[in-house]
Amino acid sequence: MTNAVAAVDRRPAGEANELVVGPLAAAPGQRCEGRIPVLTLSDGTEIGVPICLVNGARPGPTVYIQAVSDGDELNGLGVVRQVLAEVTPEALSGRLIVAPVVNWSAMNAHQHTSPLDGKKMNRCFPGKKQGSPSERVAHALFHLAVLQADLALDLHQGSVRPMIDEVRVRVGGTHRLHAECLEMARVFGIGYLLDERGPRGQLARAAPDRGIPTIDPELGGCHGWDPASIEKGVRGVRNVLRRYGLLPGEPELPAEQWVVRRMETARCDQGGVVEYCAALYDRVKIGQPIAAVSDVFGNHLETVAAPADGILWSKALYPLVSSGDSVATIGVEPRRL
Repeated sequence: MTNAVAAVDRRPAGEANELVVGPLAAAPGQRCEGRIPVLTLSDGTEIGVPICLVNGARPGPTVYIQAVSDGDELNGLGVVRQVLAEVTPEALSGRLIVAPVVNWSAMNAHQHTSPLDGKKMNRCFPGKKQGSPSERVAHALFHLAVLQADLALDLHQGSVRPMIDEVRVRVGGTHRLHAECLEMARVFGIGYLLDERGPRGQLARAAPDRGIPTIDPELGGCHGWDPASIEKGVRGVRNVLRRYGLLPGEPELPAEQWVVRRMETARCDQGGVVEYCAALYDRVKIGQPIAAVSDVFGNHLETVAAPADGILWSKALYPLVSSGDSVATIGVEPRRL
């Protein structure tokens, strides 16, 4: 395979070249949709995570893709739907395991964390077989699906906080798969990367620990979903599938990409109404005004300055702030990748 990772056969026992995830199976050249059982609710309702298997007509790597592990981050679902509409078994050299909605309980409740146990799903991997509901879902997905993959994509967004479109590498610079994860993030091709070790329980940390390069695209931040961020995400997934030999063609990459290794937070001292004089993606200098806070009568209270040189990475969702609130985050000391 040209420009492909060496596929590792982690499949459970079954027919030769059959893709099997729990009760679901797809032979080469087939697509299968269904659910893998994970929980029973108090009224006896059985709950399963939706899964789509696309087993290519030709051999190649296996890629795992998941979305909506945090319930208010829906742009990934928009990406997955479009990717599944585009990628047919006939066109594919390799296999896709796709979980369009991981945290269905949080999504249906229109909130970030699961109402079943209050947990953030992307702090639960690799999960616990005898754990809380979120930990059990993470365990089922990780052991039935993720461990079969050669590469993994965990599609996120900045919840509902406006932020730039970026990709995160969460393993830290000393990890044995850091270079592989960073290369996949570059190939995703959004143009902005955060290369910083993430919290325990993130899929983008847990899967590399088991030898599976994984990235965490953060596709903007908004209520509902944003078509522009979704389109960037679709292009990014397509880039990865092309780079690693699952689809024909070359990745479509921006002329330059920038990586930062940490964030600085700009906070306000005064509560009131915030108005910005800098925009997302802007380059800012330390001490540069980025926002002003005024009272409800319109009287100026405070100028909020950039705490460091860098890129304006995210900002507050609502125009109202209280003392100590985060007004913006700055991606510090960007360098060309």
